[in-house]
Amino acid sequence: MLLKDKTVIVTGGNSGIGEAIVLAAAAEGANIVIDYVAHPEETSSLIARVEEAGGKAVGLEADISSLAGLQALVQKAVEAFGSLDVLVNNAGIETRTSVLETSEEQYQKVLDINLKSAFFGTQLAAKQFILQGRGGVILNISSVHEDWPMPGNTAYCVSKGGMRMLTRTAGVELGEHGIRVLNLCPGAVETPINASTMADAGKLKSLNAAIPLGRMAKPEEIARMAVVLASNTSAYVTSTSVFVDGGIMQGSVGL
Repeated sequence: MLLKDKTVIVTGGNSGIGEAIVLAAAAEGANIVIDYVAHPEETSSLIARVEEAGGKAVGLEADISSLAGLQALVQKAVEAFGSLDVLVNNAGIETRTSVLETSEEQYQKVLDINLKSAFFGTQLAAKQFILQGRGGVILNISSVHEDWPMPGNTAYCVSKGGMRMLTRTAGVELGEHGIRVLNLCPGAVETPINASTMADAGKLKSLNAAIPLGRMAKPEEIARMAVVLASNTSAYVTSTSVFVDGGIMQGSVGL
């Protein structure tokens, strides 16, 4: 089992890609701390699914846009399972607004949830890893839009671009402590954040046509890569981004 007896925090862990990562990590033997800010009943249901499969999980309602919320998650991991081995910075939001439309409030909310949480989550997890003295992994769930513009969703792209440089720089800084920092960058995924696209047959057809593999990813396909990157299978991989996008970034309309 790739994550046997490892303790993993997953922010935004009760839906979408986060939920899939929780289930995939638990199946590989991990102990899970599930962060959530809404729908506690879904978290309870997810914990039950993990336990039915023989795994261990606890939930914590925490605002990861604040240092207090992030610290509470680290403390929960240590209290529940004795240590922390992997932090998955998965929680994220978007506004689908352009640079001309985005309000200060919208910008701040996106940057706080997507980037500030990853920055200080990295800081707090790294301090815990150093205290334990055996390294650890920080896995940021970024996006193809850390590198690939998405007009009409500017604040989101800015947050993911910042996450890219966070990973590259923090990975260099923390390498001496045996801490790996990585970005996992999905393309289009069948999750609630893409519900409006999936509900529009025309938009969905256009999107699928732009993806060389011809379809959106399923959350579990992203989750399986997350497990590999968090495990010792990827022990020599750090300070970089891994794209899982069905080839969408390389697509071309041709001539």
